[in-house]
Amino acid sequence: MKSILTPLGPKAGKDTVRRHNLSLVLRAVRDEGERGDATRAGVAARVGLTRAAVSSLVEQLMAGGFLTESGKTFSGQAGRPGTALKVARTGPAGLGVEINIDYVSVCVVDLAGTGRVRQTEHLDNRGTPAGEVLARAARIAARTLDSAREQELRPVGAALALPGLVSDGAVRQAPNLGWSEVPAQELFADALAALRPGHPVLPVASENEANLAALAELWFGGLDEMRSFLYLTGEIGVGGALVLNGELLRGANGFAGEIGHVVVDPAGPECRCGSRGCLEQYAGQAALLRAAGVEGLGGASGVLELERRAGAGDPRAVAAVGEAGRMLGRVLSGAVNLLDPDAVVLGGIYRGLMPWLSRPAGEELTGRVVSGLWSPGSGRLRASSLAGDAARGAAALVVQDVLDDPVAYAEPSGG
Repeated sequence: MKSILTPLGPKAGKDTVRRHNLSLVLRAVRDEGERGDATRAGVAARVGLTRAAVSSLVEQLMAGGFLTESGKTFSGQAGRPGTALKVARTGPAGLGVEINIDYVSVCVVDLAGTGRVRQTEHLDNRGTPAGEVLARAARIAARTLDSAREQELRPVGAALALPGLVSDGAVRQAPNLGWSEVPAQELFADALAALRPGHPVLPVASENEANLAALAELWFGGLDEMRSFLYLTGEIGVGGALVLNGELLRGANGFAGEIGHVVVDPAGPECRCGSRGCLEQYAGQAALLRAAGVEGLGGASGVLELERRAGAGDPRAVAAVGEAGRMLGRVLSGAVNLLDPDAVVLGGIYRGLMPWLSRPAGEELTGRVVSGLWSPGSGRLRASSLAGDAARGAAALVVQDVLDDPVAYAEPSGG
């Protein structure tokens, strides 16, 4: 039998090894900082390097603007106290831009993952030319960058969170926006650069908004040790993302997770995607508000009114949310049987509707999932945390790049 050999990469040189170790130390300080104070000795023990090597790496990271030190920390053990290390609250950061059907949200996240600046504008982007929507987003982003600079933050890249099918920097199809083959990444980058003459051009990446919301939930949410989950975000449409063992499943072409266009009833209402009876037509925001009789109020106002009516026991509102929950549970049970995640996390508008949504959705899951693990009270069907939004996930995606290779993002010489 002919053997199949995996191509080998180049031999790791001293520079490559050092860059890798700088990333190890920076991540260790960030992680330790979440639990308490990090020290050189503690980091050395965690990453398996000598204290002398860690001290050298720490000095380089401090010179690059990634780490700071202050005060002393006491371990309770014999020996001199160590100097407390923290990731810097100034310097390199990430910019996240979520463009959705009825709003644009922009945020800046620092190296610790803390959201430092947030600007959101509620806009009806349906029917508006894509270039105009992206130019609006660039204007909001430019103002956000100005606010970040006032806090001595230096966003080193931007990531767009976009609805629909996203690949290679373009929105291939976003039915609810009416976009098809839109080079969103390029249009946004050009618009932002035009608004900031004299500033370095900011690198821009892009990803599906549900994927980025799921990553925000993974990195910042309350999942504890749970590393495999299915994430649904309810907005005008219904987006989905799958995280397996801490890694986002994108699929062969980057289109995995389009659960909103799973067909519930082939004879159901026509969907903007061209099919009929998609889940979105039963559990999307527009369908919910219409069924509850509050379609006259769009966007956030309509969702808040739906929550208010459901909380007051309005029969039509409760019935509308219950039916959406049943349809969600029906589709989710198929996904759970196929993929076997630890949990299903409901975000977007679903988080506020969980008191009325969870029971009917849970009943469908209990009755249809063959493993028997999805019984009532199992805690596997849960609301997303407040931290799990796509703009923050987008900004954190940039931060992950910085943590992976801090040398590439060090403070330029001369400031």
